[in-house]
Amino acid sequence: MDIVTRPRILVVGAGFAGVECVRRLERRLTPGEAELTLVTPMSYQLYLPLLPQVASGVLTPQSIAISLRRSEKYRTRIIPGGAIGVDLRAKVCVIRTIAGDVVDEPYDYIVLAPGSVTRTFDIPGLTDHAFGLKSLAEAAYLRDHVISQLDLADACTDPAERASRLQFVVVGGGYAGTETAACLQRLTHAAVKRYPRLDPGLIKWHLIDIAPKLMPELGEKLGRSAHEILTRRGIEISLGVSIAKAGAEEVTFTDGRVVPTRTLIWTAGVVASPLIGTLDAETVRGRLAVNADMRLPGHDGVFALGDSAAVPDLAKGDDAVCPPTAQHALRQGRHVAENVIAVLRGRSTRPYMHQDLGLVVDLGGTDAVSKPLGYELHGLPAQAVARGYHWSALRTGVAKTRVMTNWLLNAVAGDDFVRTGFQMHRPGSLRDFEYLDAYLTPEQVRAHVEEAGRAAR
Repeated sequence: MDIVTRPRILVVGAGFAGVECVRRLERRLTPGEAELTLVTPMSYQLYLPLLPQVASGVLTPQSIAISLRRSEKYRTRIIPGGAIGVDLRAKVCVIRTIAGDVVDEPYDYIVLAPGSVTRTFDIPGLTDHAFGLKSLAEAAYLRDHVISQLDLADACTDPAERASRLQFVVVGGGYAGTETAACLQRLTHAAVKRYPRLDPGLIKWHLIDIAPKLMPELGEKLGRSAHEILTRRGIEISLGVSIAKAGAEEVTFTDGRVVPTRTLIWTAGVVASPLIGTLDAETVRGRLAVNADMRLPGHDGVFALGDSAAVPDLAKGDDAVCPPTAQHALRQGRHVAENVIAVLRGRSTRPYMHQDLGLVVDLGGTDAVSKPLGYELHGLPAQAVARGYHWSALRTGVAKTRVMTNWLLNAVAGDDFVRTGFQMHRPGSLRDFEYLDAYLTPEQVRAHVEEAGRAAR
């Protein structure tokens, strides 16, 4: 009877916000106080900021996939699947498991931290031909693809085909796009030495963004420094430019240029998970509108945080909302757990406020730009800060050891430029990895829950 009457807390998403929330709830709640359930398709937390280093081979995939089951004290029930709808009135979350079954999970309290998906636009051919970088699968696929272009270019006899295989286009001048272009350019620059038949001058990387500046959040000086570092490496940067059309063998820019390429990498920002659209609740630029304590107005027991929630940024004031960064997600996860506990125990919740600690951008090798606590750094000091921050943010000692070992080994021994071929027989575009067609509409959610309720009676 105790098990039945325990309040049911359901956490959706195992990103920074969701995992930190679950960990804090486990530590602060006794087993008899609540039943904890986590919905996630993967039983690990992915350290997203280091994905470009996985794509470039500096880190192995396992090193940034932090197991949720490693702790012997872990008592949260994991449902292996993705939430595809939430009925706030019935307090039911609709889940599609990794086996394809659709199940309903009732809750008393729900913490929505489903994260974000790649932001795309209605550009002809984009989702069919562009690669993203939001998951381990995409990072592994992208690394194989880039190395395969060198292999194919080395083997082909058609100069036009060779040239197209050795041109690479990255869209997005934010952190993800800049780090991806920087890390993968270093990969191809090092790898071409193993291909004596290839002219290194044929390898061209393009980084484009519709914004007038590269990473404007860094400020004028550091943004210009990053721009100069990448230009010095040979990366062609085009600002105020985007993609007009994408094809299998060429990309058309909005300024009219046509670039022959077999590699288009799209990192032009993110949007909230489509799960938010199933709630039929107020949003701010696609993110769920919540109070400063991360509760959804008008709905008891509903909390939202991370990339999918427009959490007011009290440190900045006005109408500012917290940016979708790992720094905020980690702290919001801990804070929302305390607020859930406060509600359970009949206490008042507290508003979330966090002063931004700064930004770090790892450009590979000894190149980096960082702005910790407002201090502008570049070169080796910035690299030390960037890697030190990422290393310290990893959740387990095992993960820290793996990442540090990978960094040291790569610095000493370099890369072997091996293609794993694990996903060579599956398509790898944005359309294939995002699974955006899995989500229900609000009407479909209500109909499904009502039908399930009638069947249960």
